[in-house]
Amino acid sequence: MVGPSRRTRRSGAPAARLPVAAPAPSPRIELARTVGLGERLDDWGLLPTKPNWAQGFEATWTPGEAGGRDRLAAFLDGGLAGYAALRNRPDLPNVSRLSPHLHWGEISPRQIWAAVQLRIGAAAKLAKDGDKFLSEVGWREFNHHLIYHFPTMQERNWKPAFDAYPWRNDAQQLRAWQRGRTGFPIVDAGMRELWATGYMHNRVRMVVASFLVKHLRIDWREGEAWFWDTLLDADLANNVAGWQWTAGSGADAAPYFRIFNPMEQGRKFDPDGRYVRRWCPELAQLPNDLIHAPFEASPTILAAAGVELGRTYPQPIVAHAEARQAALAGYEAVKRAAAS
Repeated sequence: MVGPSRRTRRSGAPAARLPVAAPAPSPRIELARTVGLGERLDDWGLLPTKPNWAQGFEATWTPGEAGGRDRLAAFLDGGLAGYAALRNRPDLPNVSRLSPHLHWGEISPRQIWAAVQLRIGAAAKLAKDGDKFLSEVGWREFNHHLIYHFPTMQERNWKPAFDAYPWRNDAQQLRAWQRGRTGFPIVDAGMRELWATGYMHNRVRMVVASFLVKHLRIDWREGEAWFWDTLLDADLANNVAGWQWTAGSGADAAPYFRIFNPMEQGRKFDPDGRYVRRWCPELAQLPNDLIHAPFEASPTILAAAGVELGRTYPQPIVAHAEARQAALAGYEAVKRAAAS
């Protein structure tokens, strides 16, 4: 998970961009000649079986360097155009999906940087989209810089004042969040996408993370641990920095008191409800104006859509307005700690 970083100095002037070195050529490797046939990778038993929690992943991912190169090529051809404006839409293909390949070293940031710059050079109209995408690659590398210089942020708040935040310990609500059973469709869709594919759209990552730490007031470390266990791109630096950014305790995390409204986030970034309908099919028959807030629908509309709240789809586990006020009260404790 990444957070949007400000790319300017405090004065507002654009920060100077240092040149990025070209990627190194592929090394020449000569395998030693051996007697016998060696071992087969399939015999190592690396894939899960009891249970096979990765079932279905192969329909989404092609592991390996070739898979990473193919994914980059597909993004440059079909996803880069419009990226700056559409990257926040989970229902559209304008994201790179390169994060697992980056995490596992199947492609490097320099390879991506060089390929994007080459594409911009060939099509100047892509400059805005390309620069925005490269800023996200830069944010990823910034997170690695952070954790290198502040290794304790794996476990501790980067801003010590956040030690004063009054976290709640609610195992039942944590479990509902993990299973995609919160009663807030954009949150539930994201958590179900994660479980089914090992991936979640970045905008939705911010929404589900905000919901956990600000609506449920559950410690960001619980969310970080769940993402670590379920994401194919569970990169230590990015996972920790992303969760601390959402909680407000990390670098470049202002305004930390911003609390996403999950209904408005859904309406804004999934306006036709296609993302929610894919991952929460029990809501598929609801009209667009209610699919992100089924609890606002009349009994007649719910019945016509085949939705029975509390049975086919859960009631909201918290009330948005009350949760928001409780979160803000918690941040008051942080402000007092920072001032003392």
